[in-house]
Amino acid sequence: MATHTFSFLQISPLVVQSNRHKPCISLRLNPLLGNQLLIGRLSSTHLVLKCHRSTTATVLANLQTSKEEKASQEKIPKWSAKAIKSLAMAELEARKLKYPNTGTDALLMGILSEGTSLAAKFLRTNRITLFKVREETINLLGKSDMYYFSPNRPPLTEQAQSAINWAVDEKLKSGASGELTPDHILLGIWAEKESAGHKIMESLGFDDEKAKELAKTMNEDIARS
Repeated sequence: MATHTFSFLQISPLVVQSNRHKPCISLRLNPLLGNQLLIGRLSSTHLVLKCHRSTTATVLANLQTSKEEKASQEKIPKWSAKAIKSLAMAELEARKLKYPNTGTDALLMGILSEGTSLAAKFLRTNRITLFKVREETINLLGKSDMYYFSPNRPPLTEQAQSAINWAVDEKLKSGASGELTPDHILLGIWAEKESAGHKIMESLGFDDEKAKELAKTMNEDIARS
């Protein structure tokens, strides 16, 4: 199983900057911080994010692939601005509920909180809203102690990390062009059968047929783009 460790900050739309020797992606952060985030490649399997001025963040993508796959999977899949914002919003949702970690439930809320992706629209079409997910999360996981304060960057739970790993791996396996989107993350949550996010989706009427429908719509969008 490939492992990927992600840490994200709230950003505005990304700008890609690259050259033959030092490809990088520049992400504008919250204007209140006045910072810019640069994603640069150290090797074919490691990425490091550095933030100008006072803010720093690190993203490690350690892809354990076979020698045959490495040639075709040299590049880490690009993350769409919506996917990155969804993960930033997931951290915020975890903090709102005063949870110590960012779980699959928070990833689900992050997708809905971002609100503009195909995944978010698909969920709302099926009457799965942010309010309902938040309510089901509290019913399933309970409320945190009122005097407890979440860390500024609640780390991913093992199941949330596995959901993201699944999303990255499936994107690589597909060989399709384009970016990794919240749609991949949502399907990754659904793939984690024992996770809180999966159970919440299931309780709100999501099932394997809907997952297949979302995957089909996602692939059609990729084909058209």
